Amino acid sequence: MRNQGHSWEETRDRINEEITSGRLAADTRLPSEPELCVLYGVRRHSLRKALAALVSEGKLRVEHGRGTFVERAPLLNYVIGTRTRWRENLMSQGLTASGETLAELTLPASTRVAAALEIEKDAPVHARSWRGFANDLPISMGWAYHDTQRFPDLPERRRSESSITQVYRSYGITDYRRQRTTVFTRLASEHEASMLMLRPGQSVLVVQKIDADLDGIPIGFAEAVWAGDRVQFTFETDQPTVLTERHGDV
Repeated sequence: MRNQGHSWEETRDRINEEITSGRLAADTRLPSEPELCVLYGVRRHSLRKALAALVSEGKLRVEHGRGTFVERAPLLNYVIGTRTRWRENLMSQGLTASGETLAELTLPASTRVAAALEIEKDAPVHARSWRGFANDLPISMGWAYHDTQRFPDLPERRRSESSITQVYRSYGITDYRRQRTTVFTRLASEHEASMLMLRPGQSVLVVQKIDADLDGIPIGFAEAVWAGDRVQFTFETDQPTVLTERHGDV
């Protein structure tokens, strides 16, 4: 019997998996229909049905006269307020939040980190590099810094708790607020582009933040880069928010 090829549902799912995994990046132009039929082992009418389904789901877009392109990932609306929480932000939008630790070090505080935490320059700080995901898609990466004098065994507690909020509670800090947020743009480095599945030369949003306890004493400083086409920030805060825009290295 003649091979009828894969069904349109199988073809839709295969293309969708390539989009979700990042192998087909945002704004990628798909090959021609004949090429796609060969690539996916599918007949033309099944291919067209699969593509139409992905267009209706917002995964692909058709630009007349140009072709079919991978749609940009939906924007995550990340709300920054006096009580900004990573997991709550994503969960409120039906997204699964997860993260991984890339490195943990104890370092002398740089001038910038010391000023943010209101400690002496070169005082030891815990430094943690991390990457964050929304539905398994990388959206941010960065470094977080904490004073070792106030949080002596923070790395150990961080590994046993589900979030930094829980870690703070283990130190008796039942609540904390966002004290300051600075946002600017620059081009992603080659390493950042690779880790965030970005195209070379794409811009990232850099977010520097200081969290403080209810007495106004800084407890944490972090700097993160966010995939600029996957997130928008909404500021809802009682405190002044510093917004700057510049290009170039941090």
